Amino acid sequence: MKSPTRNWAWSAVLLLNCCVFSQCLHAQEVKLDPQSPYSANRSNPVTYQVDFSVVVTPPYHTKKLQVWFPLPQTDAGQEVTEGDLSNFPLNVKPSINTEPVFGNRFAYFEFDHPQGAQIIRHRFQVKAWELRWKIDPAQVKPVAKWPEAFQPYLRNEKNVVEYNDGFESLLASYLPQKSHTVSDFLTALECAQRSLKYDHNQASLSASSAFALENRTGHCSDYHGFCAAMGRMLGYPTRVTYGINPFPKNSPSHCKLEAYLPPYGWVSFDVSETQKLMKDIAKASTLSADEQKQLQQAALDRMFQGFRDNTWFLQTRGTDYALVPPASRRVPVVRTIYAEADGVALPDPDPSNTEKREFAWMTIHQYQADQQVPYPFKDWKTLQATEKNTTNN
Repeated sequence: MKSPTRNWAWSAVLLLNCCVFSQCLHAQEVKLDPQSPYSANRSNPVTYQVDFSVVVTPPYHTKKLQVWFPLPQTDAGQEVTEGDLSNFPLNVKPSINTEPVFGNRFAYFEFDHPQGAQIIRHRFQVKAWELRWKIDPAQVKPVAKWPEAFQPYLRNEKNVVEYNDGFESLLASYLPQKSHTVSDFLTALECAQRSLKYDHNQASLSASSAFALENRTGHCSDYHGFCAAMGRMLGYPTRVTYGINPFPKNSPSHCKLEAYLPPYGWVSFDVSETQKLMKDIAKASTLSADEQKQLQQAALDRMFQGFRDNTWFLQTRGTDYALVPPASRRVPVVRTIYAEADGVALPDPDPSNTEKREFAWMTIHQYQADQQVPYPFKDWKTLQATEKNTTNN
C-alpha cells in the first residue's frame, strides 16, 4: 500500500504534467490576426537618407488639383524617421490621414487653381532589414474558417484581384491533384513565374489579375495581382504591397506579394524579380550548366521560404480601397501617388515603358545608404552567401 506522502507526490507529478501538456497545446494554438507584426528573422540593416519628390502637371485651367501622397510607416521590417514634407510653389498645408481598411497613411494636398506644375518633396530616413521567414510547408496550419477581419484579403474584387472560371481552369492545369496544403500555393507561384512574361510596355499598372490572365504578360503588379488571386482561390489571404527601391532606377516603385500562412503570419514573396534573376542566371556565360541549375534552384528556394530584401521599403498595402478624404473612385493600388484634376484621375505613369512620351507626373528621387549593399535580385552571389548577423535589433 502506497503512503499518503507518495500518493501526494504522484498527484503532483500528474498535475504538473497536465499543466505542461496544456501549456504546449496553448503554445501550438495559432492566433489569426491580420494586424500581427512580421515574424521573420531580421538581418543586415541598411539606413537610407531618402529625398523623394513628385512633379504633378495638371491640365490647363484646372480648378482643383488633389494629390494623395503615401507616407511609409515603421513596422517590423523597417524603421522610418520623419524629416521634412514640403510643396512648391503654392505651399499648401497637407492633412495627414489613415485609410481604415489597410492602414495606409497619406499626406493629402489640395491645390486651388494651380498654374502649372506643383512639386511635393518628402525627405526622411528609413532603416530597412532583410527579412527571412524560413517557412517549412509542413508547419503551415490549415484554417477552416478565417475571421471576418481577413475578408479584405480573401474577397473577389471587381477590377483588381479578381478571380473567375478562367482562374479555376488555370489552377486545375497547374494542380491536377491538389494536396490541400500550402504546397498547392507554392506550386501555383512557381507555375506563374514560369508562364508569365515580364513587359513594362504591356502592363496594367494596377495589379490586375484579369489582365495578367488574359495577356500572360505585365510588370510586377500584374504578376502579384495574378498570384494574389490564385492564393485567394486556394483559401489563403493575400495582398499586394507597394514600395520603393532606394537606388537609381527609372521607375522607383516595385511591388511584392504577401500571403498569410499560420503560424508564420504575413510572408513576403517576389515572383517577378525571382523570375528575372533566374533568366539572368541562365544567360550567364561564366557559369556552367550545373552551376546555373543550382543557382536557379537556390533562387526558387529563397522565394518559397519567404524573403524580403533590404533594398526595398514598404509604402502601401492592399488593393481596391477608398482614400481619405474620398477621391472620385476607389484606387486599385497606389504606386507613388494618386492624383485627380477636377475629379478626374490623372493617368498613372510608367517611366520604364519605352513607348511612353507623356506623363501627368514624374518622380525625382535620390538615396544615400550608410553602406554598399548588393541588389539580391541582380547579384546571384547573394544566393551563395550564408546568412550573417541575424538579430532582432
